[in-house]
Amino acid sequence: MDLEARAHSEHPEALRLWLRLLTCAQLIEKQVRTGLREGFDTTLPRFDLMAQLERHPEGLKMKELSRRLMVTGGNITGITDQLVTEGLVERLEVEGDRRAWRVRLTPRGHSMFSAMAQQHEAWIVQAFESLQPREVEQLHRLLGKVKRHQQRPQASDRP
Repeated sequence: MDLEARAHSEHPEALRLWLRLLTCAQLIEKQVRTGLREGFDTTLPRFDLMAQLERHPEGLKMKELSRRLMVTGGNITGITDQLVTEGLVERLEVEGDRRAWRVRLTPRGHSMFSAMAQQHEAWIVQAFESLQPREVEQLHRLLGKVKRHQQRPQASDRP
């Protein structure tokens, strides 16, 4: 039973919408995880780490990767170790800080990530192919309103 199935008609429409959003996100993420595993023998966390590095050709410090991916340094170290072993990323010393490392994609890593990113985009486009282009635009706009509403300062956030 998925999250959405738990909601009943007596629940507020907003709750039912929230559960539908969660269910859709989980279903799409499951397809992406399966595609990455079957097509590229990799995982979503590895893809996400490589995506961060793709945006920063000079590389990122391990601590910055941890912050951006919202996971512990230990998680980043484990994933990075695997990717270094496979020749997809490299560790570089940080000048002036012998304890810190900067990580960046290797040429092989760039090539691999490019192929994965192209396929990832196709999976996401496919996930929404049941919608007309104007419906995708409308859904994006409406969710943007929800996002802006959630980002505004709340009364409880003020001193």
